Amino acid sequence: MRDTLLGLSWHQIMLWACIFFGSLYWGMGALNQLITHHLMPALGHGRTLDPRPLGPGQQAREQTQSALSVLLFGVGSVVPWSFLQWGWARLAVNPSGWQIALEVAVLVVWNEVHFYANHWLLHTRWLRRFHLLHHRSVVVTPWSTYCFHPVEALMLGNVLLLPMLLHDFSVWALLSVPVFSIVFNNIGHSNFDFLPDADRDRWWLNGARRHHLHHACYHGNFGFMFPFMDRLFGTALPPDAAQAQIARHGRKP
Repeated sequence: MRDTLLGLSWHQIMLWACIFFGSLYWGMGALNQLITHHLMPALGHGRTLDPRPLGPGQQAREQTQSALSVLLFGVGSVVPWSFLQWGWARLAVNPSGWQIALEVAVLVVWNEVHFYANHWLLHTRWLRRFHLLHHRSVVVTPWSTYCFHPVEALMLGNVLLLPMLLHDFSVWALLSVPVFSIVFNNIGHSNFDFLPDADRDRWWLNGARRHHLHHACYHGNFGFMFPFMDRLFGTALPPDAAQAQIARHGRKP
């Protein structure tokens, strides 16, 4: 796999990366809807977090904008590939299973830190105009996951560059980042409470609850999937933060 990746041309890298990111986005989105709209309700488990209706044309807008993000991620993959070609970064040779597992764990934590920092910046007055496109989805869907302004897509999409300059990662660890990222992102944008017990808010699957609150309230809960960054910097929202907004919708005739 390592030699195959290094042997590709720049246009092959971009083509295969576009296919890779597109398959992740549309495949995981379809799987998410199957689970949250059919399987889980049939089992009588979980609940919808925000019952308010979607905005007009929301899902079509999300998928159209996400297609642009897929294109940007695909074209942008030539940057880390160039790091390897120029010798700025290297891939591990014959890594052990334990090394790959440890690298994936490190990248999961780094992804959380990187996302929190960039997400917080996107809520500052200098950059929030680029983030408002994503926040047009007040009630989230699985198709919201890549619905970014190009500036936001570039900010979030550079997550691998610094780690690659600091360590020789295995190709499998690097490829795991967009995979676990889309899985976590789909959970966060599922609008479905997989663990409705309020006392278990620390569970990672309750990232759906935390991110639903972020979209409903706009500020707070800047973390990606785990709560540790929000708790560290005091930006965590209480579990009932969106209760008033949802209740107002329920009182409408």
